[in-house]
Amino acid sequence: MSFGAAILDAEGLRLTAEERAFFREADPFGFILFARNLQSPDQIRALCSDMREAVGRAAPITIDQEGGRVQRLRPPLGRDWLPPLDHVAQAGEAAERAMYLRYRLIAAELRALGIDSNCAPMVDLAGPQTHDFLFNRCYGGDAAEVAALGRAVAQGLLDGGVLPVLKHIPGHGRATLDSHYDLPHVDAEPEALDDTDFAPFRALADLPMGMTAHLVYDAIDAAPATLSPAVIDLVRQQIGFDGLLMTDDISMKALEGDLGSLSRQAIAAGCDVVLHCNGTLQERRQVAEAAGRMTKAAQIRAQAALAARYDPLPLDIRAAEAELSSLLSGRSDD
Repeated sequence: MSFGAAILDAEGLRLTAEERAFFREADPFGFILFARNLQSPDQIRALCSDMREAVGRAAPITIDQEGGRVQRLRPPLGRDWLPPLDHVAQAGEAAERAMYLRYRLIAAELRALGIDSNCAPMVDLAGPQTHDFLFNRCYGGDAAEVAALGRAVAQGLLDGGVLPVLKHIPGHGRATLDSHYDLPHVDAEPEALDDTDFAPFRALADLPMGMTAHLVYDAIDAAPATLSPAVIDLVRQQIGFDGLLMTDDISMKALEGDLGSLSRQAIAAGCDVVLHCNGTLQERRQVAEAAGRMTKAAQIRAQAALAARYDPLPLDIRAAEAELSSLLSGRSDD
């Protein structure tokens, strides 16, 4: 039996009877949480348990916990973090270690609440044209450095028992519009993209899960990347990513059309899973029905991703916090 080819959200702090019944039937691969779902540690753990009980298995539950502007868990539920770009700048030459520790601590926070996936690392390259919605969420503008930092982020999460989601494949940094509201176009030639924007994703192509970008690469295809067979083929062949590929939120305004049509187009283009956020129960039903069950190839990738989810390695939290504070203050304990 294959999983449902969707990752879905919930309306509130606990599942309703209707949501339970729907999730039992649709059997989505996993779930995603937002601020509206987060009130207290006990409540979050209970909601995660509700979700997993509904599908009868240890489904992955993800969240956007980058730090900075994009972090669903905030004090007192989780630490407050600098924007990633500021964190990297403050750590200087120790940035890789600092990013590892940052996401190792984030992983500990997530696992303590029952959450076992995080939509990071984000290895889009920051440039002079990068839209403000993305800019300080980036790690830098040099492809090799960003790849190394992305690897540190991913390893910190994995060591903490949390599955990383590599985003936004194959690169969102050149976008001058916010894809939550508009569809960005990138007119760079594929050769230039291959040496820059695509490079960090190629370096991290072994990660278990990834998320697409909602933008058009004019030199490759007229369709948005999420809906483009040509771009998804590039992701698989040229970049070499063979992990489970989910869409960015299919309800973002960058994409035009009804949710069912968009979900079918994404699966037909080669995405494995449709991510749907912030919708009504009826909209979730529409997405789940259109996405259908996972293809054989998607199911293999899903099982491989789940196999990469292991128990957290031991962590001395106070020692990790002290080391990170030292690195960010310019001191070294070596």
